[in-house]
Amino acid sequence: MQYRTLGRTGVQVSTLALGAMNFGRIGRTTQDEATAIVDAALEGGINLIDTADMYGDGESEEMVGKAIAGRRDDIVLATKAGMPMGDERNHRGASRRWLTAELDDSLRRLGVDHVDLYQIHRWDPTTSDEETLSALTDLQRAGKIRHFGSSTYPAHRIVQAQWAAREHHVRPYVTEQPSYSLLQRGIEAHVLPVTQEYGLGVLAWSPLASGWLSGAVRKGREITTSRSTILPQRFDLTVPSNQARLDAVEKLAEVADQAGLSLIQLALGFVTAHPGVTSALIGPRTLDHLRSQLAAADTVLSTDVLDAVDAIVPPGVDLAPEEKFDTPPSLLDPSLRRR
Repeated sequence: MQYRTLGRTGVQVSTLALGAMNFGRIGRTTQDEATAIVDAALEGGINLIDTADMYGDGESEEMVGKAIAGRRDDIVLATKAGMPMGDERNHRGASRRWLTAELDDSLRRLGVDHVDLYQIHRWDPTTSDEETLSALTDLQRAGKIRHFGSSTYPAHRIVQAQWAAREHHVRPYVTEQPSYSLLQRGIEAHVLPVTQEYGLGVLAWSPLASGWLSGAVRKGREITTSRSTILPQRFDLTVPSNQARLDAVEKLAEVADQAGLSLIQLALGFVTAHPGVTSALIGPRTLDHLRSQLAAADTVLSTDVLDAVDAIVPPGVDLAPEEKFDTPPSLLDPSLRRR
């Protein structure tokens, strides 16, 4: 396993990090299975675990807490808040009121007195950067969080938050967690140049593109990824962008074979090869999934392999742009662009 400094925090984290979204009802993972995955991940050199309050409505945090009991100090623990937690209109977003209350709930579920990284799950257009950053700064000063960051922010919002922190004399975000993979390279054109400019640590989620790059989606074979039942539209091959992904996967698999690598090794090695990326977040549902992903821990791709990848999916290109989660709200809601 390799280790890198998380932005400018001084904290050393593994280049593969364990994402716990599949713990519990989402991945149908039991506590015993989750604990076994955590055990194997730590043994394999992973030292960062990332979860969120909304994964299974808190179930993932509870399972992570039980799995790390007795060894908290050896783990860089990250969680997130901001997505809806129930129907109550104020149980979401990035207001001081909600973050203060929800962090306490996350700490209770995790069974800890602080988290190392607290992230705003999505940009909240109803709350000012000053409101959010001042609340996070106070929570940091209270010792409940060590550092804080953003997740899936558009590049211009990352910049705006940095400016707001300077203007209002509060602490800035020190990390960003974007979606990044061989098939979704859009952040190379806008987000990664910004995070590099400001020295933010980057934790890339979905480096296996929801199963597209795990070997579970290949031409002439039945799709075996569990995501195909949860999000069937993302695997409907009558959709042009999905057909484009399938064509790219077949070509990428050939590149991997020629390099003596598995497709998973190629996919994870590609993400961690970018100088702006700190860690790739893997989200195994089983021990076998974890083992196949840990095999990529020390993968280093040659220039020839990276050039071959660029010829298949050009730099800065998203093959499924409709799946981006950082689209400005006015492009999604017509009422926001009408007088």
